[in-house]
Amino acid sequence: MPEPALLAHDLVRTFGTRRVLDGVSLTAAPGQRIGLIGENGAGKSTLLRLLAGTDEPDAGTVVRPPDLGFLRQEMPFERASTIADVLDDALRGARADLAELDRLTRALAETPQDSPGHAGLLVEYGERLEHAQEHEAWDADRRAEIVLGALGLGGLSHDRTLGSLSGGQRGRLALAALLVRRPAALLLDEPTNHLDDAAAAFLEEQLRGLPGVVVVASHDRAFLDAVCTDLIDLDPAVSGPIRYGGGYTAYQAEKRAERERWQRRFAEEQEELAGLRRAVTVTAHRVAPDREKRDHEKMGYGHSGGRVQKQISRRVRDAARRLDQLERDQVGEPPEPLRFRAATLASESADGTLLSLRGVRVPGRLTLDRLDLATGERLLVTGTNGAGKSTLLLLLAGRLEALGEVRRRRGLRVGLLTQDTVFDRPDRTARETYEQALGAERADAVPLRSLGLLGVADLDRRVGELSVGQRRRLALALLVADPPELLLLDEPTNHLSPRLADELEEALGTTSGTVVVASHDRWLRSRWTGRELRL
Repeated sequence: MPEPALLAHDLVRTFGTRRVLDGVSLTAAPGQRIGLIGENGAGKSTLLRLLAGTDEPDAGTVVRPPDLGFLRQEMPFERASTIADVLDDALRGARADLAELDRLTRALAETPQDSPGHAGLLVEYGERLEHAQEHEAWDADRRAEIVLGALGLGGLSHDRTLGSLSGGQRGRLALAALLVRRPAALLLDEPTNHLDDAAAAFLEEQLRGLPGVVVVASHDRAFLDAVCTDLIDLDPAVSGPIRYGGGYTAYQAEKRAERERWQRRFAEEQEELAGLRRAVTVTAHRVAPDREKRDHEKMGYGHSGGRVQKQISRRVRDAARRLDQLERDQVGEPPEPLRFRAATLASESADGTLLSLRGVRVPGRLTLDRLDLATGERLLVTGTNGAGKSTLLLLLAGRLEALGEVRRRRGLRVGLLTQDTVFDRPDRTARETYEQALGAERADAVPLRSLGLLGVADLDRRVGELSVGQRRRLALALLVADPPELLLLDEPTNHLSPRLADELEEALGTTSGTVVVASHDRWLRSRWTGRELRL
């Protein structure tokens, strides 16, 4: 039996006065692995919940396979449940298949081939056998141990309760249970959270090997490129969500081509508009009815002048109609990509060095023998969780004391984007915070809205009401609008859509200052062209 498809038609979902999804349709056939991308709030998690049936649409329909798995934010088990309970639940389907095959085998052996029930038993056996093969039922127990080990859970005793696990461990256990179960349709929300490089690569391999449907919402560009056969961009567009064939590399190429077409159309329309405006104003002036005729026009004017006048007037009317239509329907100017505005740099030191560390130690957090940062340098800091990446950035920013020698050029301007951004005045709006931090002149020169980091509706919300991701975007906006000489970014692509993350990476190449980035982002790291420091 072929695996069933997952179908959604004209889904609408509204929360309060905000319509999150408006007529979204999706068809996912077996073997298709569809990635959902878009800004935070575009409706990725909402769509997954509607597809899974844990939320109901205000309008529209969903047809889903009965065997569906959904990676939720919280596991559907009590905190007192054990790892063994979760695994038993994941293995229930495979064990049921094997038990039913044993029963059917016995029934066939006991039923003569010429008896009325033999043909029906044979069909039932074939269907169950195919289902067991598709879900690799005979290998389920061994697969469970392999999956647990690959996701960093192999050393945990199976009698450990869920309440004794960290949030990351519970998330990985939920993912492991779904990979063991191998449902006909698998829905995943940010599955690479809490995974290291090896675990993420293992997950990608497992998903590519599934015969059924996979729908995944993710900001992880490397994961999207490695897994997806299609991408659906949920960011608002005139025609609704757009589906792109291929992985993330193909999506990037198509988005670049789209922007080039948009820019070309805008330029052509502006050129046509300018020509039409000239035609309407200049030509109309030349044929104004009360304009005095020149000497060379007077002779014979009565014979041909009236006809010429009518022809020119008709051309003016035609141009005016075209101008009116084009002004109504003209395409908007493409938004400017994110880029760092020019910074005011202080004079360089004799050897071009901004900052030097020698024999630095923060007990229990960081040990570093030597580090020199030169003007205009790009440094990527990598390492496992707890290796000291954030500690190093705090030290470079002058926000943390350490043993050893730290030499910083006099008057050095430093900007730090931390993972958890806190503003002194949560009662101020995002726009007010931006203007107060930059000053009126700079804020006018680089309007917050122009950067595309915050939605228009969020500009006048109080900072204390913004999400963690929105506060980080506001902090990033301050650095983009007035870049320092030393720019320190701690996991800068967290909470950014893939499109914005792409723009940020390209923008880092435009700033004349020194850039230090600490990141787990595999896509960013694989394309980094500067120096790398692994802690």
